[in-house]
Amino acid sequence: MASNPFTRFWRYLKALLNGKLDQYEDPEVILNEAVREMKDNQIKNRELAVQAITEKNNLQAVVDKEERTVAELEKKATIALQGGNRDLARQFLKEKALHEQTLENMRGNLAAAVDSAEKVKVAIRQEEDRIRVRTAEALAMKANLKQAQIQIKINKALDQFQFSENEQQWSAASDRIRGLQSEASARAEIASTSIDSRMREMEYNQMDAAADQELEKLENKLANSPANAYSSNTTQQVQMVGTGSSASSSNTSTTPSAAESEVDRQLAELEAKLNQK
Repeated sequence: MASNPFTRFWRYLKALLNGKLDQYEDPEVILNEAVREMKDNQIKNRELAVQAITEKNNLQAVVDKEERTVAELEKKATIALQGGNRDLARQFLKEKALHEQTLENMRGNLAAAVDSAEKVKVAIRQEEDRIRVRTAEALAMKANLKQAQIQIKINKALDQFQFSENEQQWSAASDRIRGLQSEASARAEIASTSIDSRMREMEYNQMDAAADQELEKLENKLANSPANAYSSNTTQQVQMVGTGSSASSSNTSTTPSAAESEVDRQLAELEAKLNQK
């Protein structure tokens, strides 16, 4: 059964007056309304089917009663005829004829009522099947609607995305970082060079100190050697005798020269050791 156009118009008018027209035009609302109307109509049709079947059952009861009346009148006519009361038997047969005529009409009405009731039952089953199909279609359409709405929201969100073009800022930051890294490397290199210079300076100072100690030891050694003692005695003799003989003078001059050569040799060896370090 189609929905009442006046009812739908009234609901549309109420939605318009209440400011809910957009909600009323929502496909999901429309589907829910259609399913609800089908179920409402199903309830009404069931009530009509119940009424039709009830009328059929009532008519069936009247027909059964009329059939019993006809049978009873025929039985009475037979008893009256057997009793020799022909007039009474004729009267019962007249009543029977009237009831049979009525019964014939009732049977026609009953057949029509039975046919209508069966048609109503078939219509009810068909409507139930159609409602199940429509309900399933409504669920599928709602699912498609939800999917479409989600897709629309996603597309709107994507349209609102903002991608900033800041390649210049990235390049400037990268250049600045590279410059700072280069400066840090240079400072580290300078610091390392300064440390190496200080270490070499400390090594040279240690080498000089070691050379001074070796030189001092060597001087002490030379000061305590026999050649130095001999040179000292000779000098004293020369001072005592004055500038006498040339042989003595040559002796004194030769001894210090040998001592100086020994000092030069040891000094050269010490320098060679220091250079090897």
